[in-house]
Amino acid sequence: MKIQEIRELSLSELSARRGQLSEEIFHLRVKQKTGQLEKPSELKALRREAARVETVLTQKRVSEPKKA
Repeated sequence: MKIQEIRELSLSELSARRGQLSEEIFHLRVKQKTGQLEKPSELKALRREAARVETVLTQKRVSEPKKA
């Protein structure tokens, strides 16, 4: 997912995507430890996407007007 696509998501969609990515990363790490991971670059790509999602999520929360 490209950064532009990530920026278009809402806060709830970003939170859901973050959960999906963390679950996928977990499964890939388990596969890596058991020697079943065929493409190690997949893990790197997912970690980077998770970081992008986290960054955009933080940016949106900071720019959101505070409710008093």
